[in-house]
Amino acid sequence: MKRQNVLIMGAAGRDFHNFNVYFRDNEDYNVVAFTATQIPNIDGRLYPKELAGKLYPKGIKIYDESELPILIKKLKVDNVVFSYSDVPYEYVMTKASIVNTAGASFTLLGAEQTMIKSTKPLIAIVAVRTGSGKSQTSRKIVELLRAAGKKVVAIRHPMPYGDLVKQKVQRFATLADLKKHKCTIEEIEEYEPHIAIGSVIYSGVDYEAILREAEKEADVIIWDGGNNDFPFYKADLTFTVVDPHRPGHELTYYPGNTSLRLADVAVINKIESAEPKNIKFVRESIRKVNPKAIIIEGASPIKVEKPELIEGKRVLVVEDGPTLTHGEMEYGAGMIAAWNYGAKEIVDPRPYTVKSITATYKKYPKIGILLPAMGYGTSQMKDLEETINRTKCDSVVIGTPIDLGRLLKINKPSTRVEYDLQEIGDMTIEKVLKSKGIL
Repeated sequence: MKRQNVLIMGAAGRDFHNFNVYFRDNEDYNVVAFTATQIPNIDGRLYPKELAGKLYPKGIKIYDESELPILIKKLKVDNVVFSYSDVPYEYVMTKASIVNTAGASFTLLGAEQTMIKSTKPLIAIVAVRTGSGKSQTSRKIVELLRAAGKKVVAIRHPMPYGDLVKQKVQRFATLADLKKHKCTIEEIEEYEPHIAIGSVIYSGVDYEAILREAEKEADVIIWDGGNNDFPFYKADLTFTVVDPHRPGHELTYYPGNTSLRLADVAVINKIESAEPKNIKFVRESIRKVNPKAIIIEGASPIKVEKPELIEGKRVLVVEDGPTLTHGEMEYGAGMIAAWNYGAKEIVDPRPYTVKSITATYKKYPKIGILLPAMGYGTSQMKDLEETINRTKCDSVVIGTPIDLGRLLKINKPSTRVEYDLQEIGDMTIEKVLKSKGIL
């Protein structure tokens, strides 16, 4: 029987995972290519033979997604598997139409087909959109478990932007490990908060191999999901974070709606800065698609290191990159801090951008006057540094999860904005963990 030719559409994460768990060593399929989007400089590379398995001794080529219709015809593709996240339904079905018109079928692999079972208790934390507040929810759960004497290991959704073979299994326990693995800003933003509270976090490319390593040193494993993807692992308890700043997105983005339906617990975050009608809307959305889910309401109150650098100042606000770009948030913690602490003016960085940062604004024009902390590699980090240093302002407000001042040489005063999850009301994460016998 002829093997079915498959092309996997991705963004250096879910695509590789789907290949590893479903297609690798599967003689019914012949994966002829990956396409890539969202992530700079990933196209033109190979998914290496060392990771691809016995059926792919030359590895598998990665192309730019713009070549998709040509590739379908050229490579005689039978089936295209869509394998990335945090996109609206219209986007997904537009891609499906392009694929169908070019002559191929369009597939979305499901949770049961792609989830790996752990030998240890596993808690998954996911969200309906990038920037919903998942990270502070993960930290809260880790802190509760550690306080109860549990050895906790977190596993983060993939961000492999470098040498994929070297990134097969990555373990981060110290800040030195971030440098050792040549992490980008985006990676450091996710790993450093876990390291800061004394926790170990894994990431990489091969999530079966990663899980087996993590199980060797964990009492409980945390799946710290990315974008709005559903978990790579079968969870004993799933928390899904919902964002009332973007009401309706929990129902109309892929696969955030899936993540919401999978939730045992739905966390409505940021209620301190959201409009009551929007909080009501997302609560009704939860009840509509997942009436059995426990609902926890939470706030993410901000703290500022040096408020005197904001009050009465002309400030440049730097926010988390993915949250502003494909996350489509109009503002983040940095902007809230600028408003709350009385900034005189929010300085527009667009006249001062260079190279890849200029290109980011062209691709995502709705970002406006905020500066996304883009750092997919050394050259983009340098472009970000130059943009900040060229911008004419009194000080810089850093709303990212990490201190950019440690990674970049900023030539003007800067202050960090920090935030943690604070539950509101009687239902708390601690109560849920105790009721499930995890604490």
